[in-house]
Amino acid sequence: MARIYTHSALTCSTNLGFHFRSSHRHLRRLIFPRTLTLPHAKTQSSWTRRRVVSMDSSGTDSAKELHVGLDSATEEEYATQSKLLQEFMSIPTIDKAWILSSDSGSQAIVAMSQANLLANKRRKFMLSAHISKDETTSNQSVNFHWAPFPVEMTGASAFVPSPSGLKLLVIRNPENESPTKFEIWSSSQLDKEFHIPQKVHGSVYLDGWFEGISWNSDETRVAYVAEEPSPPKPTFDHLGYYKKETSSDKDIGSWKGQGDWEDEWGEAYAGKKQPALFVIDVDSGEVEHIKGVPRSISVGQVVWSPNSKGSAHYLVFAGWLGDKRKLGLKHCYNRPCAIYAVRCPEPKDDANEAFPIHNLTKSISSGFCPRFSKDGKYLLFLSAKAAVDSGAHCSTESLHKISWPSDGKLPESTNIVDVIEVVNCPDDGCFPGLYVTGLLSDPWLSDGHTLILSSYWRSCRVILSLNLISGELSRVSPNDSDFSWSVLALDGDNVVAEVSSSPVSVTEIKYGKKVLDPSGKPSWHWSSIQKPIFKCSEKVTSGLSSLQFKILNVPVSNVSECLTEGAKIPFEAIYVSSSKTKENGKCDPLVVVLHGGPHTVAPCSFSKQLAYLCSIGYSLLIVNYRGSLGFGEDALQSVPGKIGSQDVNDVLSAVDHAVEMGLADRSRITVLGGSHGGFLTTHLIGQAPDKFVAAAARNPVCNIASMVGITDIPDWCFFEAYGDQTHYTEAPSPEDMSLFHQISPISYISKVKTPTLFLLGTADLRVPISNGFQYVRALKEKGVEVKALVFPNDNHSLDRPQTDYESFLNIAVWFNKYCKL
Repeated sequence: MARIYTHSALTCSTNLGFHFRSSHRHLRRLIFPRTLTLPHAKTQSSWTRRRVVSMDSSGTDSAKELHVGLDSATEEEYATQSKLLQEFMSIPTIDKAWILSSDSGSQAIVAMSQANLLANKRRKFMLSAHISKDETTSNQSVNFHWAPFPVEMTGASAFVPSPSGLKLLVIRNPENESPTKFEIWSSSQLDKEFHIPQKVHGSVYLDGWFEGISWNSDETRVAYVAEEPSPPKPTFDHLGYYKKETSSDKDIGSWKGQGDWEDEWGEAYAGKKQPALFVIDVDSGEVEHIKGVPRSISVGQVVWSPNSKGSAHYLVFAGWLGDKRKLGLKHCYNRPCAIYAVRCPEPKDDANEAFPIHNLTKSISSGFCPRFSKDGKYLLFLSAKAAVDSGAHCSTESLHKISWPSDGKLPESTNIVDVIEVVNCPDDGCFPGLYVTGLLSDPWLSDGHTLILSSYWRSCRVILSLNLISGELSRVSPNDSDFSWSVLALDGDNVVAEVSSSPVSVTEIKYGKKVLDPSGKPSWHWSSIQKPIFKCSEKVTSGLSSLQFKILNVPVSNVSECLTEGAKIPFEAIYVSSSKTKENGKCDPLVVVLHGGPHTVAPCSFSKQLAYLCSIGYSLLIVNYRGSLGFGEDALQSVPGKIGSQDVNDVLSAVDHAVEMGLADRSRITVLGGSHGGFLTTHLIGQAPDKFVAAAARNPVCNIASMVGITDIPDWCFFEAYGDQTHYTEAPSPEDMSLFHQISPISYISKVKTPTLFLLGTADLRVPISNGFQYVRALKEKGVEVKALVFPNDNHSLDRPQTDYESFLNIAVWFNKYCKL
């Protein structure tokens, strides 16, 4: 029998499919899901009959079956909060964009998505606009003439225009054993449709990491990455006798065995084992599995080599070795990888011939995201060598290039030239290093040597311009902007279409044009698009209009203990608050927001969830503690070996700094974090038990000792605990386990008294749910008020629409309860 624990006990909840309304009946569904219903309760509503278990002073369960529900005040609060939250969650997001040029001008296509709560999926659609430019006016105005309505791409997994914009590829991945569908569209109709059966390949990879969908230059073929067919499983007849593959016996009463276990790439890749390279002919629909790539290499990010007359066509791609063990890859840039090339077969070639594979980056430990220069002379690629060589799961990146032979004959070895190197300790206000993680499919201005890319710069995301000839790197987005800017697409000679946002304003599209001053120095003129791409509700618009934000510089408290100069540089925290004058000068309650990683960053950009919390009366302190991306390699590498201490102290310093500035009331501070942010959250309520009135943790790391043997990234446990990767082993010693426990939040469990909400995903492979459950049960044992929501189909990110919605609705109500908002 499922139970709900209240007060000094555990409350469990599961994810469910619902279309939320403000009625009491639907509120009960939110708080008391179906899986917690008592059996045989025929005379009572299945939503309200629950078992409440309280604990007596001896710690034993004193159970009584009661008819419980929500009091009217709590129901009313859930109803009120849900209405506003739904309006925030309905704001669409921009996923990708393309600018297509033609004789009639430029056309923008924007791929967007929006939460569909009822279906628990994201609704995908496209919005298009004709771009007109008035070169006669002094400000050189640009107008986007949007189509009156977007077009929903029902069932579409991906859509990719061809380079000319004359064709559109639509891919529809199956949800079962059905074929994968490829559709080729022209301007007015569907031209071709192909069904690729599972025996050829499984789903196409669209994760942004292995993903690679690339048209060739004459738009006759598309290269892509898909799941290689699994080896055949053993078959047994109704008596249990093994059946040979060649057996001609009729398939009556037979059943499939499990066969050999195959390793996977961890979190978010459950069920996916072998990404492989394929090419489809868009006229015939013929699919070719590219031979020559060993199964020990998982491929991704494929592009075509330049089309040189008389030379061979190559497919260039990133590859990850998974011969010993496939450690988790999602958000983990410390996995060794290389840029490879393999010749693409032509129709005249022998169908059974396998061409040799070439490793183009043997002398460097990491290479990914290959891009050819416009003239085809160079192959550029990103590298996370700092992460691979150190062990940090994400680190400062570098950019490199190699010469591409005009005759198509690849040499035995290549000379790798550094274009942008790793920055260790940036000077004040200067470039802090490269934190890109990806490039546009065509990142070049039409001069052929200017590369446009987005990168983190401390707590902001900025647009950068790189001159490949001179090596000059300059900032394209405004130097005085604290907003985050991100490249969407490029238009013609010198124009960038991009996205701009801040914690208090929704995303908007701007249009940038390069202009030269009298001295010939380039600058950028930015135009706002006259029609907002997002239309927010009146409540959302009103709520955001009263908000303000600023970036705080937080001094490092223990400078004398810093081993490098970069670790002594102040870190940052983004403070978001109401601009309205407070009665009696009293501050709004504060939510301290902590990102995961620890080697990620919380950029100064729009978050629907956090904007919702602000709109109901909270201020935010979003802390980018040392170890975050965007601040140079020294600061990033200062936290490994000191997690649970340096990062915790940085957060406490940020909170104290905000209080001293008069930005927060010590009596009403809460804390919210996920993954490593959850690690910090549970550490903080143990190390500073009187600091926070309430806490919420999303899939938190609570006990590294119990996590190391079941996570998809056991190397993370060793690296962050010891500060290097030399200690990593699949068989931790007692000394290892002792250290893991010592630096974990569970070691401070006896001091915790803060009411804490836990949000846990059953399908989490990164921080398996048992880690959170152990901590929850330990809090329950000592009588701390705790509540847990469990989402059975969610992994580490907890980002399915219903999960996201239910999580932040409960976070708001939980914080309101203890902040007396």
